[in-house]
Amino acid sequence: MRIIRATDMGMCFGVRDALQVANAIVNPQEVTIHGELVHNPMVIYQLSQAGFHQTPEELEHREANTKRVLITAHGISKHQRHRLAEQGKQLIDTTCPLVGRVHDAATQLAAEDRHVLLIGKPGHAEVIGIVEDLDRCDVIAEPSDVREYKSKRLGVICQTTMPSRLVDEVRGAIELQNPSADIRFLDTVCRPTKLRQEAMLNLLPCVNIVVIVGGRNSNNTLQLVALCECHQVPARHVTCADEIEPQWFEDGYTVGLSAGTSTLDETIDAVHQRLGEIAASLRMQTQLQDEPETTHGCTGERSRQEWSEP
Repeated sequence: MRIIRATDMGMCFGVRDALQVANAIVNPQEVTIHGELVHNPMVIYQLSQAGFHQTPEELEHREANTKRVLITAHGISKHQRHRLAEQGKQLIDTTCPLVGRVHDAATQLAAEDRHVLLIGKPGHAEVIGIVEDLDRCDVIAEPSDVREYKSKRLGVICQTTMPSRLVDEVRGAIELQNPSADIRFLDTVCRPTKLRQEAMLNLLPCVNIVVIVGGRNSNNTLQLVALCECHQVPARHVTCADEIEPQWFEDGYTVGLSAGTSTLDETIDAVHQRLGEIAASLRMQTQLQDEPETTHGCTGERSRQEWSEP
């Protein structure tokens, strides 16, 4: 069994910066995190153990019992900022600057008297923060959500973690169903998301199966899984090494490894180590002497042998 790590994966600078701010707080028990700092169960657990208060992300109106409130990397609306300020809260802002760029784009398009269409995941924290400041907005998760809109001036933006492939499909559907509309498109998908998607596309022809590490509610992680499914390569989504099952793999497999942008480096390394242990066990079972090979990136096509998801 061979293991290939994607050339680009794991924690992005926005998540890393947010964690750095949180870790530098001297009295975490005096701070409430406004939702989930990042969509990663290990990080959430560590923050809880450190003493932070955390409000459930699914609540429409999250209340903080502490004076200091930490705004997560996903950002919040100006409306929510004003509400917290009226309550006398001191804000610690870790909003990713690339998320802030989407807020600015939405405001710009609305100021141009355009009906804003946001390509994104309904109910996601980032999406909620963007649409709360808009008088008119439709959130589009997939091409089938697109319809003919009354406004003849449309503005299209994207959640930062949407795959470019899906964005292109939705954009095409918007243009098809609104042929006479004046449509302005601003590509607000973040570069870290694009790089991880591109790395996955390069990885897929070389592997029989992919292990993807990340939170269950991490949109960029889920999009990596979806990309595998789109290319008919089996994907196993895990949050940690303990969730990996040896029966997923067979000797002779080439296994890809990738991770979402909120996944800790140590979690990725633990998964890699677990895969190495499984490879060694398979090698012993078949009495093979070759050591498992780990590379970064790949060239060529995966084996043409018939295989299916275990």
